[in-house]
Amino acid sequence: MGLLGLVIPMEGGEAEDSHWPPGVHSFDGRPLFPGAGVDWINNHLFQAVLGAVIVIGVWIWLANGHKLVPGKKQFAGEQIYNVLRNGIARDILGHEYRKFLPYLVALFSFILVNNLFGQFFLLMFPTFSKVGYAYALAMLTFILYNAAGIAKWGVFGYLKRMTLPEGVPPALWVIIIPLEFASNFIVRPITLALRLFANLFAGHLVVVVFVMGGALLLEQASIGYKLAGGVALLMSGAIFALEIFVAVLQAYIFTVLSAQYIASSIAEEH
Repeated sequence: MGLLGLVIPMEGGEAEDSHWPPGVHSFDGRPLFPGAGVDWINNHLFQAVLGAVIVIGVWIWLANGHKLVPGKKQFAGEQIYNVLRNGIARDILGHEYRKFLPYLVALFSFILVNNLFGQFFLLMFPTFSKVGYAYALAMLTFILYNAAGIAKWGVFGYLKRMTLPEGVPPALWVIIIPLEFASNFIVRPITLALRLFANLFAGHLVVVVFVMGGALLLEQASIGYKLAGGVALLMSGAIFALEIFVAVLQAYIFTVLSAQYIASSIAEEH
């Protein structure tokens, strides 16, 4: 049994436990210390903590031993950093990008590592396919871009800028202000979280169906079932490759949107 919680049925056809057949319940957390009264300490929390440790360790490793002529490690680290620094932070945030760059680098790295856990054979579970973790990360961005806006414009100045675009006639204020408030303070964090969660959840559910379904079909006596099972397992390889692409893409999108939200809160004009 892996950390995902999938269980292979026994010879008698009965499942070892209620985790079989795989489905949405396969995403349920498993306490690391059953019966200890701390069920919230589960495999998903372990992955999130492990992801943070990996991110810190990798960036410390990449930052050490720099030379005038970079080696492979230094070159790889600089390329990743330059993409995040120049391609996201500086291009979107402009001259104020430096104060937000550490957050954006950490954000991208943390999301990417936790997404790739879905392809790591000992874990086989992307952390952000649990919506609570996606909401928590979106809330960090929500707090940051609002705090940045308030720090620059003050509470009332910021609220005015985020809810009342310039040039809107007073007759439309009763419509525009609620819409802008809902868009900037409610819809943004919800959609930011759900976009990440839905892509990881759906992708991993497809992987579960193809891998476990293919394995079951291969166990059947019929040649047709065995052929279908082989095709399903071959397809699962392609799905794994697609999921790696999705893992990188969703980390990039989340980071870009976070930078855009910060930029909108500190922009001189709207």
